[in-house]
Amino acid sequence: MKTTLQTGNAAAIETELLVVFTTDAATGKDAKPEISLLAEEEAIQKAAADILTTGEFSSGSNETILLHTPAGLKAKRLLLVGLGKSAKATVHDVRKASGTAVRFAKPRKLREIAILLPNKFDAASTARAIAEGSVLADFDPDTYRSDRKDQSIDSLTVVAPDQKAQASFNEGRIIAESQNFTRTLVNEPGNRMTPTILARNASEMAQEFGLKCEVFGMEKLQELKMGAFIGVAQGSEEPPALIVIRYEPPNAPPDGPVIGLVGKGITFDTGGISIKPSDNMEKMKYDMAGGAAMIGAMRAIAQLKPAVKVLAVICATENMPSGKAYKPGDVLTAMSGKTIDVINTDAEGRLVLADGLTYARQLGATHLINAATLTGAVAVALGQFNAGLFSNDDDTCQHFTEGLKISGERFWRLPLDDDYRDQIRSDIADIKNTGGRYGGAITAAMFLKEFAEDTPWIHLDIASMAWMDDAKPWTAKGPTGVAVRSIVEWVRSYAK
Repeated sequence: MKTTLQTGNAAAIETELLVVFTTDAATGKDAKPEISLLAEEEAIQKAAADILTTGEFSSGSNETILLHTPAGLKAKRLLLVGLGKSAKATVHDVRKASGTAVRFAKPRKLREIAILLPNKFDAASTARAIAEGSVLADFDPDTYRSDRKDQSIDSLTVVAPDQKAQASFNEGRIIAESQNFTRTLVNEPGNRMTPTILARNASEMAQEFGLKCEVFGMEKLQELKMGAFIGVAQGSEEPPALIVIRYEPPNAPPDGPVIGLVGKGITFDTGGISIKPSDNMEKMKYDMAGGAAMIGAMRAIAQLKPAVKVLAVICATENMPSGKAYKPGDVLTAMSGKTIDVINTDAEGRLVLADGLTYARQLGATHLINAATLTGAVAVALGQFNAGLFSNDDDTCQHFTEGLKISGERFWRLPLDDDYRDQIRSDIADIKNTGGRYGGAITAAMFLKEFAEDTPWIHLDIASMAWMDDAKPWTAKGPTGVAVRSIVEWVRSYAK
């Protein structure tokens, strides 16, 4: 998609579809809608005036109504998209509404659209939100359909009062394209996204954007004594990949922080010997979404160029049952020297992350964040509207939550009280890899905390948010690329 920020008269733009946002200013439960068109141009106001009084359109969130050959406009069509109640509307609603406009255009074979920057919000943040929402909405997961019809939008023009929002608009495009890159990786089936192929994609991305990338195999894991990672990897015929990506800008302070991104890259998860039920197992190709999020975040960071050093460690393997697979009751020795009593081989993500966190610290990371589709328990706790957030440091967590105001993603902080550690205490080893029925997302986070040790650290459990079973008006079903935007903002906060 070609994206352009343009100034001038929106009414004079020749386009297949001109998009204008609206809000409902009415108050009270039963009040009649009072629709406000977020456009100052008189020609647009006149073109939409009649439809706004018929009652056909109430400006509900992501509600749309289409006008053909609108009088006084050069555009062939005028699409109104609602942001909901005026008092509650935010730039995050603009992001979704922009996606809704793109999703509306795609099946109608409209290949060029123009979106008028609404006059209600800060121009810079709104331009970024429009770019993000539009680019994200252009993604579809039907890659391997033989009858696939390319419905991609060729060009997006955002009409703004001036060029002051250009930099923010560019940022939005970069971040959304990187999130779509993550979605593309997650969408690939397990036979087409093995650890080796994931590593190749990471290397090619790094080369394209000027990052350093190294890929290591089983020999290096053995050299580093990554017993937890090796334990998971040994059951698969596919070799594991330890992926290390570095961003080292020349303007980063030599004594400044080094941000470590650690991702779970289980390219297919059968559960191992503790095998999963067959229902929905095909979705377990998405178990590398945390690792893919880190690769996507590095892609964006390389282009946004924050003045802070960043390294990413992605631990990629399959979790398979075989004669060589690790078993319930085995004891593994992690890279840190801690011993782990394996209770359930389907709790493998925390094992590979344990060694990934230790290695990131060894490479010099002063602040850590990891992302993983780690537990079903987080979905039970939070549903599919918030991902899980854990941290051992309030200031580090504050950096992250402040960034959510920009990214628009939703994370909910859950406790990490020491009381929960008793649930992962083992009789035979230092810790065990599951903590029983209760507080499963928390005990998984407590396990990881053992390996972050005293390094300021954040854990993102994205299991409930990394895959969307049903399409929304603003986005396709399938992989979401969740956490990319928020990780990027967290990293950038350390460069300010």
